[in-house]
Order: sequence, then structure tokens, then C-alpha cells
Amino acid sequence: MIDTLSIRNETSADVGSISAITAAAFETLEISDHTEQFVIEALRAAGALTVSLVAEVDGCVVGHIAFSPLTISDGTPNWYGLGPVSVLPEYQRRGIGGALIEKGISRLKDLGAGGCCLVGHPGYYGRFGFQNMQGLVCEGVPEEVFFALFMDGRMPHGTVEFHEGFKADARQGGAGGAPDGRA
Repeated sequence: MIDTLSIRNETSADVGSISAITAAAFETLEISDHTEQFVIEALRAAGALTVSLVAEVDGCVVGHIAFSPLTISDGTPNWYGLGPVSVLPEYQRRGIGGALIEKGISRLKDLGAGGCCLVGHPGYYGRFGFQNMQGLVCEGVPEEVFFALFMDGRMPHGTVEFHEGFKADARQGGAGGAPDGRA
């Protein structure tokens, strides 16, 4: 962890930095379609960034995390998608991504969220309480990379659909990437 790390809500002055950080974080990731920065733009344009936090080190923005509403086919309300989460490559593996995740989950709980889902790397998200869940699926996403965190004790069943912003790409002003952007 970095001693000078602070996490705060994004401001309009952060938009350019967030885009650059997200593009850089995913640039060499083979599983990425390299459009995650457009996902954030599409979510922002749709007013769907429920929680959008930046991480600063010595006053410089080095990381970002987004949470947006999602739907579950059984009608369970107040669930959110985590992603993308990104950290500049030179700041990765220092606990910044984890700090963003923890702060974001705390903010969701403060909002009364029922839970949160993500698509991510197996082995990383378990430390935050995310699990693969029977009966909760996301079409086209392998079970081993789809995770959920229950916050209110109720376990929904059905198909999860992330916000429409995840289908955006550069031509549409948004991205078609997976919600995960762990860095």
C-alpha cells in the first residue's frame, strides 16, 4: 500500500485522466478488447455511474473504479456491476485496486445495495467476498469468471444483465469490454 493514497469521488476535472488511466491499464491485457474507457464514457453519458471513485497518490490520479446498476431477471432490485477498475501500470500491485474495491463496496452498502456482480480473474476477488454463485449467471460469461457479492443476505436467482453502456465501443462513444478491469 502507498502511504499517500487517497480515494475520492470523481469530478469533471478527472474525466480525461480516468480515460487515459483506463486505456493504459488495459493496453497489454490480452483478454481485453481495449474499449473499457468507452464503457466509462457511456455509463457517464447515461447517468449510470452510481459510484465513480478515483485514487490519488501525491495529488495525481492513478486509479479509477466504476459501479453501475444492473438488472437480474428475477426482478431483485438494488444490484450493481463493478467495473471497470483500473490502475496505471506503474502503480499496479501496490494495493490501489484493492483499496478502490473496498471503498466502492462500502459506498454501495451505504446506498443500501443488495449486492454486486463482476466479471474478473478467478482468485483475486474472493478476498473481497465475491463468489461464484449457483443460480446467478451472465449470458456468454463463463461461470468461473462471473462473481457476486451479497450485501443484504437475499440471494437472487436468474440472469444478470450489465448496463447497456458495456456494449458501447469507440464508434458509439462507449465500450464493449467486460466489466472487470482489475489492475
